[in-house]
Amino acid sequence: MLDVCLLGTAGMMPLPHRWLTSLMLRYNGSSLLIDCGEGTQIAIRQKGFSFKPIDILCVTHFHADHISGLPGLLLTMGNAERTEPLTIIGPKGLERVVSALRTIAPELPFELQCIEITEPDVRLELHGYQIHAFRVKHNVVCYGYAVEIPRTGKFSAERAKEQEIPLPFWNRLQKGETIEADGRVFTPDMVLGPKRKGLKVAYCTDSRPCDAIAEGAKDADLFICEGMYAEPDKLGKAKQYKHMTFYEAAEMAKRADARALWLTHFSPSLTRAEDYMGAVRKIFANASLGKDGKSVELVFQEDNP
Repeated sequence: MLDVCLLGTAGMMPLPHRWLTSLMLRYNGSSLLIDCGEGTQIAIRQKGFSFKPIDILCVTHFHADHISGLPGLLLTMGNAERTEPLTIIGPKGLERVVSALRTIAPELPFELQCIEITEPDVRLELHGYQIHAFRVKHNVVCYGYAVEIPRTGKFSAERAKEQEIPLPFWNRLQKGETIEADGRVFTPDMVLGPKRKGLKVAYCTDSRPCDAIAEGAKDADLFICEGMYAEPDKLGKAKQYKHMTFYEAAEMAKRADARALWLTHFSPSLTRAEDYMGAVRKIFANASLGKDGKSVELVFQEDNP
């Protein structure tokens, strides 16, 4: 099970009931954040989540509304007695930006490990998450992220018995370990069937539509995408400032064959956003508005072969 929570949905500036951009994923005791806008700490507390399990922070870009909550979050994580390293992933210049922000959070009881992305397309695997960073089209270097939870094939006790694999090795093989014992080599494929469909969440803010988004979000169980503007007369403004409209985000979800779309990162001037959703759903039926604290638990499809 992958727990997904949209912590903040506002664009550009926080509003009384909308914090700035942040998303939390929780899986197997580990938490991953994407962006850390102002108010992220408060949003985490409002959901009753713990700060200590946050192992990874993915930063889309260095505009303040996406990273200004970092110093306070680091201090709070330190006060939660965290000692394990925190991995921060982001565009080139990440270490310099984080060091500057740490001027007001200089002493931490844990190490920060920065991974700077310099290529248009990068894949990493950390804490059980497969992370795909893909460069998008904003007025500064910006990345979208797809996070996947892979799933191995189904374990077959019958195959294990047929091959006379000792019982104590079964669990280790199921977890992907290769074992050498008694002159034999036991590999996971000896007891596991074909890989099954895992879970995938894609996240993109601050971009014009581009092929990289449709490719990065391909077949996502949930695609969370910015919809800065909803009013039809704001397309020119979206192009000028390198953002997307609700309708362009819906087209991206359609191209990606995503299962569901959540819109986020609304302009502070946007009111009555739901009034525009009928037109959005004509493009992509399973679209909904994001809101602070919106959550879903994604579960593996048990009937997948």
